[in-house]
Amino acid sequence: MSDRTAVGSAIRAALLTAGPQAKVMAARKVARDWRLGRLAFAFDVLMPNRPARPAEPQLLAPSRMPRRGKGGSERGRIALWHALAHIEFVAIDLALDMAGRFGAEMDREFVGEFLAVAADEAMHFALLDRHLWRLGSRYGELPAHDGLWQAADDTRHDVAARLAVVPMVLEARGLDVTPPTIERVRGQGDAVGARILERILDDEIRHVAIGAKHFLACAESRGEDADQLWISLVRRHFHGGLKPPFNDSARSAAGLSLSACGALAC
Repeated sequence: MSDRTAVGSAIRAALLTAGPQAKVMAARKVARDWRLGRLAFAFDVLMPNRPARPAEPQLLAPSRMPRRGKGGSERGRIALWHALAHIEFVAIDLALDMAGRFGAEMDREFVGEFLAVAADEAMHFALLDRHLWRLGSRYGELPAHDGLWQAADDTRHDVAARLAVVPMVLEARGLDVTPPTIERVRGQGDAVGARILERILDDEIRHVAIGAKHFLACAESRGEDADQLWISLVRRHFHGGLKPPFNDSARSAAGLSLSACGALAC
């Protein structure tokens, strides 16, 4: 009988870590311990319905979020970087929950890849939080919207639905909007910020590809056409269509079907 900690328990502990810096360290530790063989492939606990959250930022419904202000203003720039930091902070938990909630029914590769994604998201958050400090702000200083976890809650019952919506819709949206954001940030003279976003974009292409690969495996195991299954799951579980223009080259590099994306465009 192995005396190693079960990977499920380690993931749950990271999900229930509230503080931003502590969560970054917890996510990176789980990924490292798994990679080094220190955790057993065992899922002995349930994942929490919601991860722990710090006291700040204040979480609001998307409809109650204040306007960011003009993008070129100091307030607008800080609001942009704060919003990006919040997305990456929640993305840590989305990747951890993917590995912890569905790892038992999938395989070791699935667990390892999504724990590696969680570590990447933790690194992204740390970079963005550090950039906020450079701008005289910090994560938590502004409110953030509470809609990102809704996709996880809506798909907690089905790994294919979770893969279809989280990496293949929500993360894939980042492939579309990040390049113009990089150009806008570079045009403001923020070379450091542009380099951070370029690093994130490269990693997110790989993250979406991981999701698409495992979704394809799910579709094949169910004997279903991957495009048709994806379209049906997104229509059922994602509120709203996909908004073009799409970054076709990045989506293709990530293994997404451009025809399926087009079928859901609004």
